[in-house]
Amino acid sequence: YSYVTSELQSKILSSFPVDSLKQGIMGHSMGGHGALVMALRNPKLFKSCSAIAPICQPSTAPWSFEAFKRYLGPDTQNWRLYDTTCLLDDGYKFPKFLVDQGSEDEFLKTGLKPEVLKEACKRNQVDLELIYHEGYDHSYYFISTILGNHLRWHNKYLR
Repeated sequence: YSYVTSELQSKILSSFPVDSLKQGIMGHSMGGHGALVMALRNPKLFKSCSAIAPICQPSTAPWSFEAFKRYLGPDTQNWRLYDTTCLLDDGYKFPKFLVDQGSEDEFLKTGLKPEVLKEACKRNQVDLELIYHEGYDHSYYFISTILGNHLRWHNKYLR
């Protein structure tokens, strides 16, 4: 978290001619969840956010639950700052998210749970564009197929 929001920021700003006021963030799977969390916790830093097949509620997914316990400790209250749905329910806001999800993703029901994100966004009045793609799974092929849409999304919000 601190690497992306602080250290990497410093490196990018000192190495490239970029506008620090126009930054977006995106990721895939756990990286997609990280993008959502970072956008919610840093809405002044990131102006656009998208995710491809993100883990939407890692505090309840069997495989990320164990990682949370190991890295954040057994007190689940400490996990809230690293769980998108908890952040939304705790009042964190972001203007709009784009999430793409493959309908044949093997992790869809056991860990990704985009419907839980959809419900949390609706409950907390955060705009979410959730798009299901028939026949796609969690693979690089899916990412490469829709990546252009994400770049156009960010371009629209970063102009």
